[in-house]
Amino acid sequence: MRHIVLVLLILFSNVPKCFSQANKLSDEFTFMFYNTENFFDCENDSLTQDDEFTPDGARRWNYSRFYNKADRLAKVILAAGKWNAPIFVGLCEVESQQALEVLVKQTPLNKFNYKIVHKDSPDERGIDVAFIYRSELFKPFDYKDIPLIDPLNHEFKSRDILRVSGILNNGDTIHVFVNHWPSRYGGMMETVRLRGLAAKTLKTSIQEFFTEYPKAKIICMGDFNDTPEDESLSRILNALKSDDPDIKGELINLSFGWMTKQVQTLKNMYSWQVFDQLIVSDYFLESGSFMTAIKAEIFDAAFLLEPDKKYGGVKPKRTYVGFKYQDGFSDHLPVLLKFQLSYH
Repeated sequence: MRHIVLVLLILFSNVPKCFSQANKLSDEFTFMFYNTENFFDCENDSLTQDDEFTPDGARRWNYSRFYNKADRLAKVILAAGKWNAPIFVGLCEVESQQALEVLVKQTPLNKFNYKIVHKDSPDERGIDVAFIYRSELFKPFDYKDIPLIDPLNHEFKSRDILRVSGILNNGDTIHVFVNHWPSRYGGMMETVRLRGLAAKTLKTSIQEFFTEYPKAKIICMGDFNDTPEDESLSRILNALKSDDPDIKGELINLSFGWMTKQVQTLKNMYSWQVFDQLIVSDYFLESGSFMTAIKAEIFDAAFLLEPDKKYGGVKPKRTYVGFKYQDGFSDHLPVLLKFQLSYH
């Protein structure tokens, strides 16, 4: 009898270990990009055009609305990762470090110990790109702000491109470029050159990076204000629809398939478009990586949408409709890169 009990004890003592390893093998992890649409703090910055989003401004942006916005953004981020919050999130249309501190420390995100990479950019409205990450899973060792410089207009100001390099879960090194390219405000044709400039800037930075790190695992995420088929992305950046296994160093746009979806990343009147995208180097997709089952998708949860009474169908539920405040989220839907970690 004592021998039977001893055998059972040994067997059951191994169950937690085996069960834990099985869970590890099936864990799904997420990288995320989200255009937060005007995530302003309430302070008036005399150096930027942020007056609209202040307590005395046209939108009556106050602390109650600011903290509610932070809570709602946190809800989106947590829902996107389901039970496992995203390892890192690239953000755009964020005004300040203060806004980011509230997001990661004073919302339900605080339990995941997110850290921040952010630097003020020269954008006239004061909106920046930023990067938050779970410090136990991603460990940055370098970052760089890459400015957009227009040789034809020295007064041109836009968001920097942010590059963050780090080690994922004590495994491979990942290099992330967070983008928010010049908008189409003022007309598509009038602004197309500026997005071409952004594409050239990103392309040059990646090429220089490949010189130093020939097999770099790169992710470009952002609101590119162009679709995957537009010249800036398809020709200048040369982000391709699919990988050619005989050519190394390609960029693959994982967002092409979204252009046939009924709901895409943002809506302009009747038309849905894919402006928010995920682009990776072919080395990121190589077999033998400790990341497997990689898939890119739009996070189009029902709570992020509302009926579009004017143009039909649905549309993203925004914080404001015109100047009317509502408990919305953003005019953009988040995009996700999901994968499993393989343990060797």
